[in-house]
Amino acid sequence: MSDDLRAGDTAIDFATIADLFLSYGSLASPAFLDGRMSARLALGENDGVEASERWLAEVCQVLGVESPRDRDDAGLLLGWRARAKARLADEEMSFEPLLPDELFTLTERAEGLKAWCQGFSEALDDHGIDERWSAPLREALDDLRGIGELDLDEGVKDDGESEADLLALAEHARVAAILLYLECHPGNPRVEGVDDDGVPPRLH
Repeated sequence: MSDDLRAGDTAIDFATIADLFLSYGSLASPAFLDGRMSARLALGENDGVEASERWLAEVCQVLGVESPRDRDDAGLLLGWRARAKARLADEEMSFEPLLPDELFTLTERAEGLKAWCQGFSEALDDHGIDERWSAPLREALDDLRGIGELDLDEGVKDDGESEADLLALAEHARVAAILLYLECHPGNPRVEGVDDDGVPPRLH
């Protein structure tokens, strides 16, 4: 990973983006938007000024404003996208979905993962499934859709087994995004050991 990437993304995490959303009076989930954005980047969305402006406009629409209130907010929102793009392309496979961390309850973390998978699947629906994609990739994408349909109305049991399952599901989502990026960007290095039985664990 480049030094620029390490230095440029240290302040971007779920809590930072969620706090920014709250400062605009928005309770929208950053995870959902991150899922949409990650899928688009993995699919090979054209980059450049226009793509960044579209992303900024989409976030502003969610926040209910025409534009960010200052350059710092705009920089954070654009840096969020730039980090995801750089990490998807990183040879060390450092990409991570923007999800609630251990500071949040297990149910909040599960809801964040569910929202991320919903956003990712929505972007895939907009694009359409390519029949040339490998069977492992298509199975992984089907699993993401299943995670996005989890019933969390009664919350998640706060125990070690459920936490382990949640971590495994989050890793499943991470790997699916990387697989999609690799298949849509020929010439990138293959990921070793990412194939599994295609069956994600269950939350208790």
